[in-house]
Amino acid sequence: MNPWLKGVLIFVVIAGVSVGAQYGLPVLVTDTAWRQLLLDTLVKVIIALSLNVVNGMAGQFSIGHAGFIGIGAYTAAITASHLHLALNPGVSSANIPLQLSFVIVPLSMLTAAAASGMFGLLVGLPSLRLKGDYLALVTLGFAEIIRQVISGTSATISPLIAKLGGVNGYLGADNHGVPQYAGPFWIVGVALWAIIIAWRLKFSGWGRALRALREDEIAAAAVGVDPTRYKVTSFVIAAMGGGIAGSLFALAHDGSPSVQPATFSVIASFEAITMVILGGSGSVSGAVLGAVFVTLSVRLIEQLQGLPSVRDFVRENPKFDLNALRMVVYAATLIGLMILRPSGVFGEKEIFKPKRKAKDKPKASPTATSAYRSKEDA
Repeated sequence: MNPWLKGVLIFVVIAGVSVGAQYGLPVLVTDTAWRQLLLDTLVKVIIALSLNVVNGMAGQFSIGHAGFIGIGAYTAAITASHLHLALNPGVSSANIPLQLSFVIVPLSMLTAAAASGMFGLLVGLPSLRLKGDYLALVTLGFAEIIRQVISGTSATISPLIAKLGGVNGYLGADNHGVPQYAGPFWIVGVALWAIIIAWRLKFSGWGRALRALREDEIAAAAVGVDPTRYKVTSFVIAAMGGGIAGSLFALAHDGSPSVQPATFSVIASFEAITMVILGGSGSVSGAVLGAVFVTLSVRLIEQLQGLPSVRDFVRENPKFDLNALRMVVYAATLIGLMILRPSGVFGEKEIFKPKRKAKDKPKASPTATSAYRSKEDA
């Protein structure tokens, strides 16, 4: 198929699915809690895909992804709040019609991506000399610094930071809540585009060079791959993806009309890492599966706590800590999966392999070609 026609077809399909989700999801899923869970799962998919660029493809161990998500969430919330007051002063901040979001949501996502990408560049440049545990500590420290600075309510830090609400969270420019412009249309559409972009990145020349650096940096540099440019670029792309996910989280329908700094703690970073490692580092399919599994499994365990038999048991045993058991069961499930599949569910493989173009096929003897294909399938 012609590449231009293929691109148009993909755009039309994603647009159709997004419009269908906007108007069909409230009808199919009438419970607001379950609808919010589905949208939250798609946001987590974007988070996992963005972190997979730097942790999976580049082989860098970053555990501060929550910092970039938080920057994106606050930036989008501030942008959307001020635009809402300027363009739609008489419109309620909840249940906003779809057509009113086509200006505010894209601008909010762009500002969030730009802010997070800038901080990704600032973190990526000085971290080039660090690897493994040392890089992890730097990124972890960065995320905690961002969270603690935002949480500071004292005006001595900065009057602008004090306006973010501190530990109470940001409630919009007029303190009436962050406008919830991002409905199913935006979240479903951005999630689908994130999957396609992550897939294209992985199997592009840039993605192959990045994975070559991960496997052997010296050998990759010897054949012309610039480690500095590729590593910094991966950091920036991952940070921008986290910022976009944060913007959707802040503006999502049926969500909280405030942005809380506690949401972007180290636990959120480890949750994102769990998604990537569980599905398989470097695998786009694995990142999606890991995000869906982690998000839905936690909520499923919470739903089981509401069963009448479980409630009766808790009443009869008041010293029994059900929340602690929930985390024990969740952790045991992850441990079991890691024992059975130490490389993740997919490893670095995908649900289906992309078709090899004729010009990319190796020109070699039948024996050499068979060996090459066997190595690729391994």
